Amino acid sequence: MGQTLKKLTIKGFKSIRSLEDFEFKKLNIMIGGNGAGKSNFADFFRLLRAMMDGNLAIHIVTHGGCDDHLFNGPKYTTRIEIELKFKKYLEYSCSLLPTVDESFIIEKEGFASYEGFGGLESHLIEMKNDKSSIERKTREYLYQLISNFTVYHFHDTSERSPMRRSEITADNVRLRSDASNIAPFLLRLRDKKKTAYDEIVESVRLVTPFFDDFILKPVQKGEKEVVNLSWKQKGSDYPMQPYHFSDGTIRFICLATALLQPNIPSTIVIDEPELGLHPYAIEILAELIKAASKKTQVIVATQSPPLIDNFSPEDIIVVNREKGASTFKRLETKELSEWLKEYSLGDLWRKNIVAGGPVHE
Repeated sequence: MGQTLKKLTIKGFKSIRSLEDFEFKKLNIMIGGNGAGKSNFADFFRLLRAMMDGNLAIHIVTHGGCDDHLFNGPKYTTRIEIELKFKKYLEYSCSLLPTVDESFIIEKEGFASYEGFGGLESHLIEMKNDKSSIERKTREYLYQLISNFTVYHFHDTSERSPMRRSEITADNVRLRSDASNIAPFLLRLRDKKKTAYDEIVESVRLVTPFFDDFILKPVQKGEKEVVNLSWKQKGSDYPMQPYHFSDGTIRFICLATALLQPNIPSTIVIDEPELGLHPYAIEILAELIKAASKKTQVIVATQSPPLIDNFSPEDIIVVNREKGASTFKRLETKELSEWLKEYSLGDLWRKNIVAGGPVHE
């Protein structure tokens, strides 16, 4: 995808009371204390993705109902307002109105010369293929951009997590947000995109020196063909199983796959990628993040000072809470230039020179 999100407006969504025309770059690293609003920001992208999948109603019902999505509840906030700007004349806007059955309807919607009342689901879904419209290609392109927003969340690495289990080989086109189809996805890359597959394997070897390669051998189970994330160690032909991976190793495999995939989504959001990683692995992760940002837009939410040590102040967005609402501010090198002569960004965060810790209101 060639276009990235340039400016974003969110009003009335969870802890985000008002974020107006906030500028995003190709690389965006969000830092902040627990409860500041980083996860709510990621949830906003999940909401957009659900809207483009035609699953707004299901998404709201399965994520606490509309009241949980409104800043301070329905008595304080009457609607959620959204505006996305990619480039001139390529914009999308909508407002979500809560209903008595604790869901949402799309009150108004605007995109590619269309402005009107919405409904239960986005009109962009059906109108993107309207061949009678001269804006059809623009609408289709806009839909592809928004529907490609992907939030990756690789927190569940337990013994029964989906990434450690077998999955049907046909589920291989798009890496799922929880990497539940990591094995079939890697199998497809190995067979069709060998260069990308080799880059992923080499990255895993950098942080796990004893790792040799994935085995990825499909087996037939009844009427379906499945594959799991089996692998082998260097110097051994014994087939290791997914449960032999440590939590940090399997999480890094998922991160490397997300960041090195050849057909990467237009915008990816990764929540706390540093969990369980060795300090050296965090340095490799930072390089992968920077490399991915040259191909697509990357938004990372982190609480790791060692991770932000690898980035510039202009890459960092500080998320705080003020009077119960999330605030977002991008750092500037000139404001920190004297401090940066002696300290790293992570040091400044630890010392609260860069304010992004717990806030007592």
